[in-house]
Parts: sequence; structure tokens; C-alpha cells
Amino acid sequence: MTGISILLIVVGLFLAGGVFSFVKQGLPRGVVLLLALSSAMCLLAGVLRIQGVWA
Repeated sequence: MTGISILLIVVGLFLAGGVFSFVKQGLPRGVVLLLALSSAMCLLAGVLRIQGVWA
């Protein structure tokens, strides 16, 4: 497990917490959707790097 994969997973979890917070605050769905997509991409990239799909 490399440092970049850990960083991507941590950033993805941080953004996921932001999604939860933004939903509770009642922000527009477009902002929440954009944040959710970026969170999912960071988490997916981190997991793929751990599994060795990306070198």
C-alpha cells in the first residue's frame, strides 16, 4: 500500500463526510451530487491502487 493510495482514500472519506454535512444543511442537490461523485472517484482510485490495477 503506497502513500498515494492512502491519501486518495482519506480524501474520499473526507469528501463523503462533506456530502453528509451538505445534505443536512440543505444545500442544492447539484453541489451535493458533484461532491458525492468526487468522493466516489477518490475512493475508487485509492482502492484500485491498493489492488494493483493502476501501477
